[in-house]
This record gives sequence, structure tokens and C-alpha cells, in this order.
Amino acid sequence: MKTTVAATQFASTLDRVTNLATAERLVRESAKQGANIILIQELFETPYFCKEHNPQCFSVAMPIAENPAVRRFQDLARELNVVLPCSVYERAGNAFYNSVAIIDADGSLLGTYRKAHIPESPGYHEKFYFSPGDTGFKVWPTRFGTIGVAICWDQWFPESARAMAVQGAEILFYPTAIGSEPQDLSIDSRDHWQRAMQGHAASNIMPLVASNRVGTEQGERWKVTYYGSSFIADQTGAIVKQAARDSEAVLTATFDLDWIRNYRNSWGVFRDRRPELYGPILTLDGQQRAR
Repeated sequence: MKTTVAATQFASTLDRVTNLATAERLVRESAKQGANIILIQELFETPYFCKEHNPQCFSVAMPIAENPAVRRFQDLARELNVVLPCSVYERAGNAFYNSVAIIDADGSLLGTYRKAHIPESPGYHEKFYFSPGDTGFKVWPTRFGTIGVAICWDQWFPESARAMAVQGAEILFYPTAIGSEPQDLSIDSRDHWQRAMQGHAASNIMPLVASNRVGTEQGERWKVTYYGSSFIADQTGAIVKQAARDSEAVLTATFDLDWIRNYRNSWGVFRDRRPELYGPILTLDGQQRAR
């Protein structure tokens, strides 16, 4: 089966209606270019509010079933016959999560992934806003292939990608919001960010799609310039499409998932795994203790 994936990127504004309209326009443009699975950036409905602690931002969160963005993109997925992982701020009772609603091409909601790894650093104060996700890493059989979806900081953890791969993922997707480090503007993590995910694609022998935002967003204390550079990597980790650092973009690439499956099988990386030897990674300090 040949599947065309798309990565999009844009600058979010203070107006939620405008951001939803921009996201829909880019989804429609992606579909016009033949995309079957389309990735929108992390928390695209608003500016990235985690730049500082602001309790008013909790009002952005909604239950998945009540979120108008989810309902809107369910209708859009059904209309365009596309799969849409939709990044939202989720409220569940008194808990709050950074989540992705997985929408299949018939508009059905396949389920939700809640971000597992929650960062805490200047300009990226996510621990104030989000509880650690409790869904575990999942894969989703969609009309156009089985996908794994994780979120931003998750992309720095090879365990996340491998967990999705061993469950049968065929393509990995990472919606993202990353840019400058406001406490030290000499740091440019763009290439490191890409290489981390290229490694996931290479070691799991499957394509990978990452969507980031662009633009400069000013908070009360910290200002962050997001470096875009959304990209699509092939099953060897090579970048086949990459966006600019500072402009809106739609990227597409087509992969033959049956051919890649045979290629992946021929390498034997999953056949030769030794899970019984990997106990240290199940601990924080690498020390296995007697039970």
C-alpha cells in the first residue's frame, strides 16, 4: 500500500478561530497534494502558553468529546478522506493532559494519546499545565496504515519510538513546539532535534513525520522563536522533505508501506532484539534490584 503523508507548520496567533482556520486551510492544501495522513503541530489552537505559569490558561482545556476543534477536524477528515492526529489541551475531571485525538479517514475518533514525558525548563514550563500521560504508547490501525503518535518531548526518548514500533507501527508522527532557549540564545537545538528523530526512523526502519510551529511568541517573561524545520524522514532516517525555519509550509512524501515492511523484515532488527537483557532501561538509575 502506498501512503502519502504530510507535515504542516504555521505561526499561531492569539485568536483561536484564526488558528483553526489556518490549520484547516493547510489540511485542505495537503489533501489537494494527495496526502492521506496529515500532521498538524502541537497545541495549534493557541500560542504555546507554557512559556510561563499562568493559571488563566487552564481555561483553554476541554474534554476531548466537547472540543470544537476535534469535532471540526472529524468532519474535515470525513470530507477529505484523510487521517488527522489532532493535538489538543485535554481536561479530564480535574486532570489536564497534552493530548492527541486520533481521527480516522471516516471521521471516527480512534482514541487518544496523552503525552508521557513532560518537560520543565525556561520557556517550556509544561509541568505546571500537564499531568504525565497515563495512556501508554499506542498504535492506531487507520485506513492508510498503522501509525504511532507521540508528542514533542517524547521524541527525545528512543524508548517511545521503539514501544510504538514493536506494537506494529508503520509510520511515526510527532507534533511539536520547539525553538529557542530563552535563558541562552546561543543554543540552537534544531539539528540535534532532527537527528534524534532521524535515529528513531533509522533504528526502527520506518518513516517519520515531525511538525513544528514557526514565529516568535512573547510571554510575560520569556520570548521564544520557534524554528519550524518540520520534516519527513524515510525508513533509513534520511530527510526527504524539510520546511524552512520561519515560514508556513506543507510538505508531502509518499511511501510504499508493503515494500518498507519487507525491507524492515530483511534487516532482522526486530527478530534479533533481546528484551530479557534490557532490564536496566526499566529503572531510573540502571540498577536492577532483586524482587
